[in-house]
Amino acid sequence: MTVRLRFAPSPTGYLHIGGLRTALYCYLYANKNNGKYILRIEDTDQTRFVEGAMENLIDSLLWAGIKHDEGVFVEDNKVVQKGEFGPYIQSERLPIYQKYIKELIDNGHAYYCFCSKERLDKVREEQKEQNKTPMYDKHCVNMSKEEVQAKIAAGEQYVIRLNIPENVDITFSDIVKGDITINSSEVDDQVLIKSDGFPTYHFAVVVDDNLMGITHVVRGEEWLTSTPKQKMI
Repeated sequence: MTVRLRFAPSPTGYLHIGGLRTALYCYLYANKNNGKYILRIEDTDQTRFVEGAMENLIDSLLWAGIKHDEGVFVEDNKVVQKGEFGPYIQSERLPIYQKYIKELIDNGHAYYCFCSKERLDKVREEQKEQNKTPMYDKHCVNMSKEEVQAKIAAGEQYVIRLNIPENVDITFSDIVKGDITINSSEVDDQVLIKSDGFPTYHFAVVVDDNLMGITHVVRGEEWLTSTPKQKMI
């Protein structure tokens, strides 16, 4: 097995010290194990995209001596991509995400949600008043294909959510923390595809890590709570 790690920043501004630290750990671990270090650009949140940020990120990494083996590069003031697992810019991978979201929907692991922001806010407020953790209440999970198609045809906005099963223990191994188990009752039906058609981070990162053969993920402890939903995906 070839060890493969990736650093996947969002082009939303300057590279901060926490991101640089993560990139450094990825780079060092990959090189220690004769592996590959990949730079992937996660730009699915188009509302936060900053012009020139991608080039600045790459320049900052090179300034720090962190050189990637494949992914996104800047050569002669042009952005280029190198490697057999591209594209390495997520906004160029939309057909790939559509393929896998269709698979999840067809298998009952994801579903269309047409709930308005007003309804979602009301549900969250009611849950808070009952001292419950705010989560989506699966209001749209049992819609028939005919109902879904009718709403889409009528131009109603929708997102696509992950269908988390009830009362299932989700276990994963962390090199630092050891084995961690979280029950699915604590995991929300995460949005996978947003209303603009772009995937959320949680969906895209799972698809890409699998297709790109990523073997190890380095990230901050605050991401531990997101791991169960990514494991389910």
